Amino acid sequence: MSDWAPGYHWSDLHRAQERFELRFPPDLVELLIEKRPARGYDWTGSGEPTHKALAWPLEGLLFDVEHNSLWLSEWGDRPKQLADRKAAVIELVATAPKLIPLYGHRYLPGEPDERGNPVLSVHQADIIHYGYDLADYFAREFSARPTWPLAREPRSIRFWSGFLE
Repeated sequence: MSDWAPGYHWSDLHRAQERFELRFPPDLVELLIEKRPARGYDWTGSGEPTHKALAWPLEGLLFDVEHNSLWLSEWGDRPKQLADRKAAVIELVATAPKLIPLYGHRYLPGEPDERGNPVLSVHQADIIHYGYDLADYFAREFSARPTWPLAREPRSIRFWSGFLE
């Protein structure tokens, strides 16, 4: 089985962005029009796996807030009550750049809306770079030859890069 499936039509991607309230960066649009990961998220399907993947980063952070005492200093003073800590994290994630699921628990930040955002592996608060950019990630994960030059270092992403430092 090939790692790649035929790409989407632009209208499919436009509908997916509206449906899931996302904005795909230009390099993701270019890739998904050319081809898509055969076992990646289906942007035209039922939506249930994609909805679950979109919820996964917040759910993981909330788990770590409750069970692993997660609280980053840049979030301010740690509320005493668990419900207040969870509410604060929900608000922080709601204002953070949205993470677009690519494959498994690999995500591309939707901001900034330009090519070159890093690919992140997100498992609860364990967030690491899985590619300096989309081309680097797919070259590593699928041995795919990039169609544009590789980044030399990952771009910093508001909120999410705080877990990497």
